[in-house]
Amino acid sequence: MIVAQALACSGELQLAKCRPWAEAHGGTLKRAPRALLLLLLTALSLPAATYYITISGLGGEPDYEQRFGMWAKDIDKILKSSPDARVETLVNATREQVRGTLAQVAKEASPQDALVVMLIGHGSYDGYEYKINLPGPDLTASELAALLDRIPAARQLVVNMTSSSGGSIEFLRKPNRVLIAATKTGTEKNATVFARYWVEALRDPAADADKNGVVSALEAFRYADKKTAGFYEEQKRLATEHAVLEDTGKGEPVRAPSPENGEGLQAAAFPLLRIGTAAAAAMNPATAQLLAKKEQLEEQIDTLKYQKASLAPEEYKKQLGALLLDLARTQEELDK
Repeated sequence: MIVAQALACSGELQLAKCRPWAEAHGGTLKRAPRALLLLLLTALSLPAATYYITISGLGGEPDYEQRFGMWAKDIDKILKSSPDARVETLVNATREQVRGTLAQVAKEASPQDALVVMLIGHGSYDGYEYKINLPGPDLTASELAALLDRIPAARQLVVNMTSSSGGSIEFLRKPNRVLIAATKTGTEKNATVFARYWVEALRDPAADADKNGVVSALEAFRYADKKTAGFYEEQKRLATEHAVLEDTGKGEPVRAPSPENGEGLQAAAFPLLRIGTAAAAAMNPATAQLLAKKEQLEEQIDTLKYQKASLAPEEYKKQLGALLLDLARTQEELDK
């Protein structure tokens, strides 16, 4: 509660609005552990620069190939509207491209900067190691962790939106690193829809739950998780993905971060992006209509895939092709 109020006050220009709260909680702040005070001070301003690395992997099928790349490009477009963002987007990336990009960030970034890495695509987990499926050799979670450890940015966020992504947390877990995974374990192997709603969280002003002009990692997680759960409820399907968060560096990932389970404090203090031109564009009636159509088409594609076994192969291919074409046209209109 104190963290949330401190964050809200950090955005206030009129200090009088926050003075009653500060006086009421002055004693609490004095007794707070040094680490918490440092965290609160860090939360009061965005880092000097934020490096955003978005990686989309193999699709395997035309619909996944198109949508993975589309989501990555959507993120790229949204983030580039932020003045302090340093954005690199790798679509259908190879392991060497990922290694090279992260190595370059390791040379450029300073401890005052922040790093956000987002993974989109298919993942696999054999009970021992997680991998994101890339053209050529796959990238393992342990290899990704080693690459991230070389980057001096003190605050890091990894959002793994692939299938089996829960299997990556044990390798990536580290103090001052916020981890979000689309699945609670490595055994949830079905394709995920979490990425679609994560993109929406970056665009929709409603994701800024406390209305302080900044979407935190925790706010984006809660928004995307709620939307994902709603998708399965509307489709009347058993959910095959359950997003989790871990940000203590030593705990188990949880479905619902709260003070009771000790998770979510760093995620709440991690400013993901400011609400800016991307959100304003989404509020434009014409754009809003196109975004609604896009979401409807994606839901129709997911429903069609669910019904694939009951359709003749040619009929399935025909319907899928028509939906993908309509989706591409809608995306083209949005890009204009």
